[in-house]
Amino acid sequence: MNGSNPKSDFVHVNGIRLHYLDWGGSGTTLIFLTGMGSSAYIFNKFAPRFTDKFRVLALTRRRHGDSDYPDTGYDADMLTEDIRQFMDSLNVEKAVLAGHSLAGIELTHFAATYPTRVEKLVYLDALDDRRAEMAIMEQNPLRNIEIKREENPPPHTVKEYIANMKKDFPRLAEIWSELWDEEIFHGVKVNEAGVVVDRMLASVEKMMVDNLVTRYVPKRVEAKIPTISFYAWKNPKLSNAYTEEQKAAFDQFERDVAKPFFRSLISEFQNRFPHANIVVIPDGHHFCFIAQEELVFGEMRKFLLEYSVSGSQRSPEADAGGITFERDVYKSLQYHHG
Repeated sequence: MNGSNPKSDFVHVNGIRLHYLDWGGSGTTLIFLTGMGSSAYIFNKFAPRFTDKFRVLALTRRRHGDSDYPDTGYDADMLTEDIRQFMDSLNVEKAVLAGHSLAGIELTHFAATYPTRVEKLVYLDALDDRRAEMAIMEQNPLRNIEIKREENPPPHTVKEYIANMKKDFPRLAEIWSELWDEEIFHGVKVNEAGVVVDRMLASVEKMMVDNLVTRYVPKRVEAKIPTISFYAWKNPKLSNAYTEEQKAAFDQFERDVAKPFFRSLISEFQNRFPHANIVVIPDGHHFCFIAQEELVFGEMRKFLLEYSVSGSQRSPEADAGGITFERDVYKSLQYHHG
């Protein structure tokens, strides 16, 4: 890749080996945590922008990327313990934690369990309470409608795998770059048939969804830790593969169900973190630190350098929106915007 050239290394924690990237820098440690399906490389453009004021690291969760692939340990307690031992192994007493997507659960759980180890919290479109999502998706009128897609040939190279990804997930294709090429390289393998496949097993993906999406109840954070939460507020656009009647039904679902639900998520988080700075990104992308990089960088940097728990807050202007999920939860929930 062009651009940053971080140190790539491993730590041994909880009986396994976890991969991390270290971009260097000095000052307070800033640790980036990934969404489900992503590795530390997903931050390889965004993270090094903070090295002038922070020591910047990113951790790859167990059974992701280049980390070890154990069959167990995919609950909030174990994942939190992985982070704590990672910090201990690098002699990091206290850090800013910045998490994308599913990592919101780890942010909240870690802050509740080890509040003295957390300097600040940054949620990058990172929900920490996902229990209601399944019920909302059951109301999606398109949930059982299968759109005919051209069947992809089995990919025998990473290049072919990436081409299939772009066809299947156009929202990712919109923001594709060399960053994604590198990210995908660390998340796939060649099976016995010579086909390039995801390294994460479907059974482990289901275990994570069951533990962290379906059943996880956020642990209460008693400490008043400075917090900023970014929400990517989307206007979903359906492909022309859907009929006008189907599009109309989906528009009604968005207006009457999805958007009010999205507002409730923000309000519920604000109730639990009344001091939090809330930033809603109009027409945002779930990978907001890539698609809306300048906006997110500017707000996050200002927060990290200036904001305290007594600082000002931002409230959402709720007139448009949607629900977003990382690519592996797309597969699990069968929720596609075309």
